[in-house]
Amino acid sequence: MTDLRTLYPEIEPFETGFLDTGDGHSVYWERVGTKGAKPAVFLHGGPGGGCSASHRRLFDPALYDIILFDQRGCGRSTPFASLDNNTTWHLVADIERLREMAGVDQWQVFGGSWGSTLALAYAETHPERVSELVLRGIYLLTKAEMDWYYQFGVSEMFPEKYDAFIAPIPEAERGDLVTAYRKRLIGDNREEQLRCAKAWSVWEGETITLLPEPSTSDQFHEAEFALAFARIENHYFIHAGWFEDGQLLRDAGRLKDIPGTIVHGRYDMPCPMRQAWELHKAWPKADFYPIEGAGHAYSEPGILDQLIRATDKYAGKA
Repeated sequence: MTDLRTLYPEIEPFETGFLDTGDGHSVYWERVGTKGAKPAVFLHGGPGGGCSASHRRLFDPALYDIILFDQRGCGRSTPFASLDNNTTWHLVADIERLREMAGVDQWQVFGGSWGSTLALAYAETHPERVSELVLRGIYLLTKAEMDWYYQFGVSEMFPEKYDAFIAPIPEAERGDLVTAYRKRLIGDNREEQLRCAKAWSVWEGETITLLPEPSTSDQFHEAEFALAFARIENHYFIHAGWFEDGQLLRDAGRLKDIPGTIVHGRYDMPCPMRQAWELHKAWPKADFYPIEGAGHAYSEPGILDQLIRATDKYAGKA
């Protein structure tokens, strides 16, 4: 049996900085690998998740020059947990600013979960700027996907965790949990805001892996992480990502000349595989890898193996 690929060794950035967006945000970015090598940009999940040191390790540092950044309002970017001027299209513009800053005409775009959503939005807007797409845990941010995760679907797989998720919301408001959470996450009651942020965040953290994995879920319990994560994610979802329903799939024809890799866990709870399959059908140039015995997280062995094989392949490494 072929050995599963794992993360490259730990690495520190060779350059870091803040991008002034001109509309109130300061976006943290870092650059790792080898300056002048194959350019790539990493798009984290959430929205509101931020980058981690392990994300740097998805690429061979000798062959890639990678920019990672904390999207508006999260991680090291400021103002913290801010929802002002914070939409999908603001982030697409930030990616273009970072590309221009890096001085490259094209780059590989790598994104998982919400990062796949943002990668598709960017690639469909600027297809000429994308050399390849590496996507994991496809999320098209449709009403059906949100209903599946927040109303009825995943609730049946994790009933005890779902009960904890809905607990902060009065029964009369549970018919639309995204809206009910919105009211509290942007409200003035700090104690309620934090309680709801943690419940929202923990629901996701504890349902993204096939088997319990504390190393993945623990950060979702941390108050500061949860506040930015819940506020920003809920903000994006209440506005349906500023997409028309089904827009990303509808416009997938714009990807036709872009090579790509789609990696998706068979038992991905937040993001049902149906969307990944539909995207592959609309974008046949992409390789499609369904991963058996895996959930949603990039750290699951079969998913991680295929992601690293993809970045190696696109860098010309066998």
